[in-house]
Amino acid sequence: MGTDTVRVGAADEAADRRREQRGWYFYDWACSVYSTSVLTVFLGPYLTSVAKNAADADGYVHPLGIPVRAGSFFAYSVSLSVIVAVLVMPLVGAAADRSGRKKPLLAAAAYTGAAATTGMFFLGGERYLLGGVLLVVANAAQSVGTMLYNSYLPQIAPPEERDAVSSRGWAFGYAAGALVLVANLVLYMGHDSFDLSESAAVRICLASAGLWWGAFTLIPLRRLRDRRSTSPAAEESTAPGFRQLAATVRDMRRHPLTLAFLLAYLIYNDGIQTVISQASVYGSEELGLGQSTLIAAVLLVQVLAVAGALALGRLARTYGAKRTILGSLVAWAVILGAGYFLPAGAPGWFFVLASGIGLVLGGSQALSRSLFSHLVPPGKEAEYFSAYEMSDRGMSWLGPLLFGITYQVTGSYRDAIISLVAFFVIGFALLARVPVRRAIGDAGNPVPERI
Repeated sequence: MGTDTVRVGAADEAADRRREQRGWYFYDWACSVYSTSVLTVFLGPYLTSVAKNAADADGYVHPLGIPVRAGSFFAYSVSLSVIVAVLVMPLVGAAADRSGRKKPLLAAAAYTGAAATTGMFFLGGERYLLGGVLLVVANAAQSVGTMLYNSYLPQIAPPEERDAVSSRGWAFGYAAGALVLVANLVLYMGHDSFDLSESAAVRICLASAGLWWGAFTLIPLRRLRDRRSTSPAAEESTAPGFRQLAATVRDMRRHPLTLAFLLAYLIYNDGIQTVISQASVYGSEELGLGQSTLIAAVLLVQVLAVAGALALGRLARTYGAKRTILGSLVAWAVILGAGYFLPAGAPGWFFVLASGIGLVLGGSQALSRSLFSHLVPPGKEAEYFSAYEMSDRGMSWLGPLLFGITYQVTGSYRDAIISLVAFFVIGFALLARVPVRRAIGDAGNPVPERI
């Protein structure tokens, strides 16, 4: 009878865990549409056109009296949003760990971002400043929300399930991004048949991402549970802004192997993010491909990233997360090498390149997240994931800088794209040197059988 009771209790616990995991997946489903449709495809060109409408005769707009080239306004707004996120994330992360109440903070971040994104419907005429403010708010809110969402992973998945759970989360996000992007492109390309102006179609696409984000966030908010940490580390006080960031960094220095992994991730993720952001420039400027081809390639990456995330998650079960990530970095280097030799004016080969990117993109990101989750001291999940999120979003500047300098020196985008191989070679070397089993033990976590 006692044994039966234990079995029933274990089965109930496993069922509750799976229910919570399914709810967790849906936050990626909710917010990834913002990254795909808003940031990657529609907002940059549209906000730039709005700023140009408001520009003076010399092509400048003047937010708060500061002269800014209209063509630079979107990039500056993104940069400002990163600064805001860097200030806010460590503070929110430490508060979440200390209180154990992540869910209200996740709700606040998600609905702030969703409201700002929905408000982009009103970016008509010359309202560039409204667009900049909404972009800063939405982008910073997404960073904060993603940090809190990631910090749930160690709490909802035992070590042996973490790679698979993280991979499914990424797959959900890419699937949603692809689904909504298809609907957006149908509306945008056929706006005349819907009796809409091009501007109105873009504004509807932007606002739809906010509505999607807000609606599907209800699912994780219903299923995720708050947990009050019993670790003494979670009881440390929070400090404002940069002081809390400095405190987080000081604490991480007590776990040098965790910091070593984060450094490796910062390097190779910088390469990944640069490939994502510069691939369209390479396609248009060096290969002479049209906008419709580039958008189709973005959609292809989204679709194949679903399969790639799940496939690499399965490989990790056999070979471990670290080896699978190292394999994906080799694949990234090979893809860039192949990209160097792509013939101009041949969209078919560009789609082959996009397919390769899609297959390694989701898996390398998903497994990096799950591996890092093993290296976080108990009770410090949100605080440490704030540093991880800053590595993911806020520190990816060196790759674009190298890409730009290489092009400036050589005048060749082929040389610029091949220069990014350095990030994957260096990242591979740094990650290979991290003894992850010892790092997990030093962080105070159980070491999985296969890692």
